Amino acid sequence: MVGFENHIGRISLSENFITELVRHAVCDCFGVADVCSVNTFRNAVSSLTHGKLFRRKGVVVHADKNGGITVNLHIKVTYGTNISAAVESITHKIIFTLEETADIKVNAVNVYVDEMNN
Repeated sequence: MVGFENHIGRISLSENFITELVRHAVCDCFGVADVCSVNTFRNAVSSLTHGKLFRRKGVVVHADKNGGITVNLHIKVTYGTNISAAVESITHKIIFTLEETADIKVNAVNVYVDEMNN
């Protein structure tokens, strides 16, 4: 959960809402074919005790104590796309979408290009 306070009161947004918001914003960007699935451990304890992986749809959100978030994004790009320009565009779009739609401070956006689509 990501929470913050404003003049209305305390607002909490679920990780699922933020993930879907980012995923929809990214799929509209030029050169992005899809968001790749990634395997992640739910937390450090479960990775040590159960070794269980959770599949996520390519967007992993980490919230800090100050209400800001870090977004890790795994994408598939189309062949011939200028990757550095696409990543810069994606980063700006994610920051704009989260700050304008949900009033969330974005600390960092990490974009990982996992695949290339022909």
